[in-house]
Amino acid sequence: MTNGPFRWDLVRPDRVGTLLDDAPEPHLWFLDALTDCTAKVLARCGNGELRFVGRSLDSMHDLLGGALERTSWHGRVGRLPLSLKPRAAFGSRDLGLLRENLAAAGITPYRLARGTRPTVFVDLVYEGETFTELYVQLRRWIDEEREPWSVIRRKLRFLGVTLRQPTQPDAWRWQEDVDWPDELPASAVRNVSLAPDVWHYLGDHQPKLTPSFPRQRWTDETIRTPNHGKRARRALAEAFALVDAGRSAAVRDRLVRTITTEPAMAEPWLRSLVTQLRP
Repeated sequence: MTNGPFRWDLVRPDRVGTLLDDAPEPHLWFLDALTDCTAKVLARCGNGELRFVGRSLDSMHDLLGGALERTSWHGRVGRLPLSLKPRAAFGSRDLGLLRENLAAAGITPYRLARGTRPTVFVDLVYEGETFTELYVQLRRWIDEEREPWSVIRRKLRFLGVTLRQPTQPDAWRWQEDVDWPDELPASAVRNVSLAPDVWHYLGDHQPKLTPSFPRQRWTDETIRTPNHGKRARRALAEAFALVDAGRSAAVRDRLVRTITTEPAMAEPWLRSLVTQLRP
């Protein structure tokens, strides 16, 4: 079994017991901004399979867990809980573990080449270091397996949730400082901006339900033990609240209203999703 951080199933909860009995009621002050951002991620994903990289956007994953629960998209949203900040070059052991984790998330060169939908990696992005590392390692694996890059390049997408800045014609975008997006179709690398206070909360300050999972912990089996500490219980309460919010008519209505402003609304797949999301 592939090693990885323990995380409760929030849509079909189990093993929670009395953990939340004394947890304070979560204050989802960021819910509206997160919902609008989530709607744009859905609209810009190109009808793909979403994989949330790391843990920065766990809240978006949880919100979608509730919102998509009774739609045909249930099961098309997953997590890739790896921390891939660039460090030393990958040795053979680390490379093997990385590929095991990718395969456990349903991502292999074989599946990418034969999948019917794009695979869309979503992450909170500043300079794009995690996306760059992920792309480099995927491309290396694809070449080694001799799977058709000409096919796979049309099925890979990277969707960054970026720090909102004042709109300017010459505004800096992270993908302009790296070369690899030039190897993909123009629509394969896209962004959705998020208000600075919410962006920094999710990336820097939010209590997380799981520990970070950098390569030095990929074989650490203690990471599979549930954390019952105060901060983890606060994170668990917030995560459950986000799943419940996603199920609510108010959030689904806001998702629909935001999605319908997006250009992709002209596409049948997105109109179908909107119909299923309507309260």
